[in-house]
Amino acid sequence: MAVYTDVAAEELAAFLASYDIGELLSYKGIAEGVENSNFLLHTTAGSYFLTLYEKRVAVGDLPFFLGLMGHLAAHGIVCPQPVKTRDGTTLGVLAGRPAAIIDFLEGVWPRKPNVAHCAAVGQALAKLHLAGRDFPMTRANALSVKGWRPLFDQAASRADTVQHGLKAFLAAELDYLEARWPGDLPRGIIHADLFPDNVLFVGEHLSGLIDFYFACNDILAYDVAICLNAWCFEADHSFNVTKARAFLSAYGKERPLSEVEQAALPLLARGAALRFLLTRLVDFLNVPPGALVKPKDPLEYVRKLRFHQSVNDIAGYGVAHSGSPA
Repeated sequence: MAVYTDVAAEELAAFLASYDIGELLSYKGIAEGVENSNFLLHTTAGSYFLTLYEKRVAVGDLPFFLGLMGHLAAHGIVCPQPVKTRDGTTLGVLAGRPAAIIDFLEGVWPRKPNVAHCAAVGQALAKLHLAGRDFPMTRANALSVKGWRPLFDQAASRADTVQHGLKAFLAAELDYLEARWPGDLPRGIIHADLFPDNVLFVGEHLSGLIDFYFACNDILAYDVAICLNAWCFEADHSFNVTKARAFLSAYGKERPLSEVEQAALPLLARGAALRFLLTRLVDFLNVPPGALVKPKDPLEYVRKLRFHQSVNDIAGYGVAHSGSPA
């Protein structure tokens, strides 16, 4: 979450007039993340999130995102729901941007995820993949392997200003992954961005999944690989095999990974690391002047990518090929 577009109180009050959520008491921008402009609203009826969609979110994709949240909720996945206006719509325009109001979920995201958090996320991700099987809408993943070279091209000329030799490192890894990316693995709805700040907990109980604005149809095990990168490394970027074992074992109890998925996991993890390295690098090099935003360190993913380059098979992530603990 972030704030790129400021919203005047008068504009917001007029926007809220079409909803049955009471009168505006207060609102504040949320500075975490890098994609949309987000605000926490407090009204006489309760608390809500307001999202103004910008940057990588295409207006034509919004019915997919909003519809998916409703579908998942109907299948037992706890996620925020778009609030409808009195006319039954979920999408409007505020400050010149497409905008929606989303239910507020209780809980906080874990700043220091532990093993129990990782196991809960593994179970929730598998349930999400199963719940998404009969979702009727589709959306291609613009940030899968075919989208990485355009990102590289945007950042290549300045990559070495971030770290010496980074351009050559990225070019070599991109060539490697493009030549080997699998096309025959099970596919379906993936979250594609299930980082700790998109998962809410009350204590160690998972209370909700949020931020579905990268959700799409892609390789299911690629979503698993994204979570390995997001949840199973420590602050010093060392890999925590105990967290990975808990995450993968919990996922496998709900949706066992096939042999081909297990064999592909190290490659998928490299791809996931490269994807976030590239998008973070582009964002790091192109922060809009005056934006209330905290660009994330792209070099974190250089270290993660180097780790995955050293992994030969799924045993390197703490589980045996059968999916049981190693």
